Amino acid sequence: MPQLTWLDVDTLDFPPAEQALDDPNGLLALGGDLSPERLELAYRRGIFPWYQDGQPLLWWSPDPRTVLYPSDLHISRSMRKFLRRTPFRVTFDQDFPAVMAGCAEPRDYTDATWITQDMFDAYCHLHELGLAHSVEVWEDELLVGGLYGVALGKLFFGESMFSRRDNASKTGFITLVEQLQHWGFELIDCQMPTDHLFSLGAQSMSRAAFQTCLSRLCGPQVPSHWGGTGAPVDHAPGASILKPSVQRSSSP
Repeated sequence: MPQLTWLDVDTLDFPPAEQALDDPNGLLALGGDLSPERLELAYRRGIFPWYQDGQPLLWWSPDPRTVLYPSDLHISRSMRKFLRRTPFRVTFDQDFPAVMAGCAEPRDYTDATWITQDMFDAYCHLHELGLAHSVEVWEDELLVGGLYGVALGKLFFGESMFSRRDNASKTGFITLVEQLQHWGFELIDCQMPTDHLFSLGAQSMSRAAFQTCLSRLCGPQVPSHWGGTGAPVDHAPGASILKPSVQRSSSP
């Protein structure tokens, strides 16, 4: 019977992902820390942290995994109509801390959040190192939605999203997926299943198959594909992001 492993803060390692528990699905280890080195190693092995204040640091590798191939993105007819007339503007990597703060806000169904202060600080540090990235959705100069995640090689690991206006986070996600496809990303990790993600084209993948994808798409030898030429994007999502009129600003 699988047993949880307590991680030593002085040892940078994880047990094999296949040792994760079936119930709760994917719980693999406890403890350790949120250092950039440990977080990067975790993602390259298909492991992510998820816990709340008052709990030990918990590490997960669920089976199956929810993933999205960028080419499989499904945009409903109503959403396409919305994107053509939306007042929103989408940027990348313009205000990572504000996006994380938005994702940490209380939801309608709970006041609890898994984005603790330690998580906030750790991912802001990853952003400073060029590994974590944000997508901002603006209405004029007001931040109304966004999402963030980690990009390694040709794989983007989505972490969380928020919305203060109808369709704001969906607009950001669709824009991100289309841009990732343009940059040569081959897979997006959505972690856990939701009807919302499946409606956008996500699917389930076995842990074993996901582990195979990891070694091919984000092994240490695979160069980062984030940014293409190295510049974030600022554009109105009603127009195709593949058009040469896309405005690119310098990297933060």
